[in-house]
Amino acid sequence: MQTPHWHSDDASPFHHGEQAVQRRLGVRDSIEPWARQVVRAFLPDQHREFFKQLPFVVAAARDATGRPWVTLLTGAPGFVSTPDPTSLHIAARVLPGDALEGALTAGAELGLLGIELHTRRRNRVNGTIDAVGINGLTLTVGQCFGNCPQYITERSWHQVDVKPGDASATHYQRLTRGMQAWIGSATTLFIGSGYRGKGRHAGYGMDASHRGGAPGFVAVPDDRQLILPDYSGNNHFNTIGNLVADPRVALLFVDFEKGSLLQISGKATIDWDSAEIARHPGAQRLVAIDIEQIVQLDGVLPLRWSAPEPLYSLRLVKKTKQSEDVTSFEFVAQDDAELANFMPGQHLPIELHIEGHAQPIKRTYSLSNAPGEGRYRISVKREPHGTVSRYLHDKLIVGDIVNAQKPEGDFVLAPGERPVALVSAGVGVTPMVSMLQAMAREAGERPVYFIHGVRNGSHHPFADEVRALAKRHPKVHVNTVYSQPRNSDRQGRDYDHRGHIGIDLLTAMVPALDADFYLCGPSGFLADTVAALSESGVESDRIHTETF
Repeated sequence: MQTPHWHSDDASPFHHGEQAVQRRLGVRDSIEPWARQVVRAFLPDQHREFFKQLPFVVAAARDATGRPWVTLLTGAPGFVSTPDPTSLHIAARVLPGDALEGALTAGAELGLLGIELHTRRRNRVNGTIDAVGINGLTLTVGQCFGNCPQYITERSWHQVDVKPGDASATHYQRLTRGMQAWIGSATTLFIGSGYRGKGRHAGYGMDASHRGGAPGFVAVPDDRQLILPDYSGNNHFNTIGNLVADPRVALLFVDFEKGSLLQISGKATIDWDSAEIARHPGAQRLVAIDIEQIVQLDGVLPLRWSAPEPLYSLRLVKKTKQSEDVTSFEFVAQDDAELANFMPGQHLPIELHIEGHAQPIKRTYSLSNAPGEGRYRISVKREPHGTVSRYLHDKLIVGDIVNAQKPEGDFVLAPGERPVALVSAGVGVTPMVSMLQAMAREAGERPVYFIHGVRNGSHHPFADEVRALAKRHPKVHVNTVYSQPRNSDRQGRDYDHRGHIGIDLLTAMVPALDADFYLCGPSGFLADTVAALSESGVESDRIHTETF
């Protein structure tokens, strides 16, 4: 039985502050239908499994005066459990001296972020504390949704014993020089915000989120202010929307080596369009935070983390123009060593040093080749104002070196014998090509339906590659949809249908819709396709999505 998403007659998952930001930035119409599919009022099974293996969660709440703070709640894996899809139990207490000590009481709003630093996976849950006892607290879920893994620094963790005499808590109103150095070297922070208006609304409550970047990505103008860049993300604008409606904000910096916490609470002002933004590579906006209160907790965490995972140097060996605006880049290890393997559908985090930018810029791109080839291929659409995509297309040449982390991501093919439908739009085709190549190599005759929508032939990457693959493998069925064919595009040769991918086409292509569906493309395309498949009876555990 399917558990329903937000119904069309329910309130939007976004409150008025979030909606105002989405409207201001031109994404309101596209993000709402997609969010109604992915923002849930319950914990899906995969999120329940994810939370129960964590050794800590990030928690955002307000103290007795209404001031927001962020902290970590820790315990042995399993300390977070989910008695049912709408509740979450945390067998932990706030640490002594913490800014939120005594604040997590029944009725309090709580924003949680579950994050695995060693895999870069994360999920967010917002809700209200239903009960508190000697065994911890129980949260009633208000909203639950996943997050993209960008800007997360990969680390592994281990447990340690904390002796009472080794921990301390100190209160400040200004940053000490030591704190400024701590913040200046940070690659990770957690931010807490929230908004509650009148009445009831699904979007009200507290929110905990992650921000990351190269050391120095948070600027420290003086001992009472921080400047935080806001990078591109999922277009929900939960944090920014909260701050528009309520400027009170909280930050948490973690000393991963020493197990210390730096909690900061203050008020935020958003810089939407000043010249200062250009001084922060990749930033879309800036958040200026005026500091009001600080709590430093030294040596309090029973966890320690490794240094960030090392970067690997890759050498570009081939650059191929796939379409008018998509180019593929193939890399091998700089030292010709064996590359870490990957699963079809995963992405490659890369880091680039671009002239004019003081700090390296990080991006993640889906791998578009099959595993086991001894190289990584990413295929990137050139965006007119994209700093990194323009650099890759216009500047990077064969022989150049880029840094990368190991491939990662959980948008991968699930094992099984059921037919597979790979459905994509635009540059969302990139992970699908990797999956298609891998499945074509599989033994057996499991059908693969490859359905791709694009504007026309000049914007159709991998056209020849996919057609050639389909000719060699009878189990591969391809259907291409052009929304605006050129005069030179021929139906039956270059494309199969005119228009857009819809449920009628999917039903015609995939017998009885009996397949595992993998979808990748813009949020509007995903929202429409997920809704159509769900309404046609496809179970949610057979629909897998990736946006960009």
